[in-house]
Amino acid sequence: MLCHFEGMTKHFQREEWEDCIGKGGKLIEAALKALYVNAGQSLPTSRGFKVDSVINGLAGLASHSVADTIRLTIPRACRFVYEIASNRGGRHDPDDIDPNEMDANVVMMNCSWIVAEMIRHAQHGTVDGRAAKSIVDSLVKRQYPLIEEVEGRTYFHLENASAVDIALVSLAHHYPKRITGTELANMLTRHSFSESNARMTIKRIKRFTDQNDDGGFRLLAPGLKRAEEILRSRSS
Repeated sequence: MLCHFEGMTKHFQREEWEDCIGKGGKLIEAALKALYVNAGQSLPTSRGFKVDSVINGLAGLASHSVADTIRLTIPRACRFVYEIASNRGGRHDPDDIDPNEMDANVVMMNCSWIVAEMIRHAQHGTVDGRAAKSIVDSLVKRQYPLIEEVEGRTYFHLENASAVDIALVSLAHHYPKRITGTELANMLTRHSFSESNARMTIKRIKRFTDQNDDGGFRLLAPGLKRAEEILRSRSS
């Protein structure tokens, strides 16, 4: 479950909205399986596992033997998220505003609450719950994307990133589309790097790129790998 949460968070920070929502759906399935086992029930086979059946099964358990947060509260949040994750793309009119970012935000917030509530319940009655509280606090803290688009201008919120880091991540973000040297330089100065630094950075990243006759840069495999490492280090 935590692997799905980590993947969901990384996709959210990179503005990969559909992937974020998809990971949220996987997290819900894993969470419900954990709740079902915790309630003393035997899981059906993988083929026979149905989210709706598990949620209804939990609701039907005796309240004196299973806590309400396990029987009702968390499963209700799970149902809401799973409805979004299961119907993404198919339920929207193509003429409507793209809902993926909005959906990803609500999936991220609700999944964070679900995991935090499960941890809170699991540590109930322990002598020292400070470690659990620290985890819960970090989970319910609002997450923000590392990449932001404003009227066609892209910003990368990477703490302590060098000009080379920003340039490589920008090329990876636009891949396989090419970016001209002028566009790269403008993007770097927009991130508070000097013009001379921007020019030097473009020279330094040439070994990671292919440049066509029109001056357009596109990352080669080593550049894509390096950009992925940069993003992974900032979203861990």
